[in-house]
Amino acid sequence: MPYRRFLSTYYGIQAEEKIHLFGREGYRKGNEIYFIMILENKETFYTEKMSLSAYLMENGYSHIAFPKVNLQGDWHTPLEGNKYIVLAVQPSYQEPLQTGIALARFHQIGSNYPYQPKEVSSYGHWRSLWIDKLTAYEMKIQQEAEKRDDEYHQLWMDVLPYIIGLSENAIQYVRQSEQEQRFSEVDQGTVSFHRYHNQLENPILWLDDFVYDHPARDIAEYLRGLLFTMEKREEAFRFLEEYQSVRPLSVFSWRLIYGRLLFPIPFYDLLYRGFQAEKTDDGTLHGELQHLLKKQTRYENVLKNFFELAGINAEMLQIPMVQWL
Repeated sequence: MPYRRFLSTYYGIQAEEKIHLFGREGYRKGNEIYFIMILENKETFYTEKMSLSAYLMENGYSHIAFPKVNLQGDWHTPLEGNKYIVLAVQPSYQEPLQTGIALARFHQIGSNYPYQPKEVSSYGHWRSLWIDKLTAYEMKIQQEAEKRDDEYHQLWMDVLPYIIGLSENAIQYVRQSEQEQRFSEVDQGTVSFHRYHNQLENPILWLDDFVYDHPARDIAEYLRGLLFTMEKREEAFRFLEEYQSVRPLSVFSWRLIYGRLLFPIPFYDLLYRGFQAEKTDDGTLHGELQHLLKKQTRYENVLKNFFELAGINAEMLQIPMVQWL
């Protein structure tokens, strides 16, 4: 589809140039950049994300790529069997805050969001979502391995029992943690990211990146990325200190963070990419899985001493540790 003509015909936008930012193709007019996206979920899914985004924009996060209405006043445009939205944004280049402080302030604002989303909320549902993911992915990879007999799938079948064991341990840990009564205001649901990797430093925030969840989601996902990298582990615990200078964590929060760190999400993300890939026999995915397995061994050694490294006396606070680490 000729996107310039689409913008002109349906939105009255005469784009000056095509640009690429953060892996996305956009069109610039003046200081504003437009990105065209196909709706891939039901409309209520996007309307909830729009509501979250609008709330954030009202509270200082003006650099969110937000849907622009078309010439008919609608926020999506049907064409050739698809529904399209146009995201408009003026990027913001500001001096970033310390990573922990930036995320804590974001969560503080997000926790005051006045509604309870349904379609984009994972709050209180980690365990059931993980069980569903484990069941679906286990079945899918076995089916794929029967059809594609390459190194990538052979390695997956070798390590699948290990991944299942990791997953079941994390599910059990979160199940027990749900009985924890030592929580505080910090445990309220908030606007979160699908996978947080310090997007708050970016000049553009994406509407489709937002979810609604416990703040432990973002904390754990950011920590995971740092803990997987040997030279960034000091940075991980400095991030926790920064976050807690604004929002001290409860025992319940610590248990959720630890439970999420136990769940092998990077392996599921790699699996998903493999399911979407046309080719899995060129060595790329196989190499990534090998590399991930090597990092996982070092990562588990850090998890063994996680609370001690974070300055938390798990024994005194009666926070259970998993025995297999």
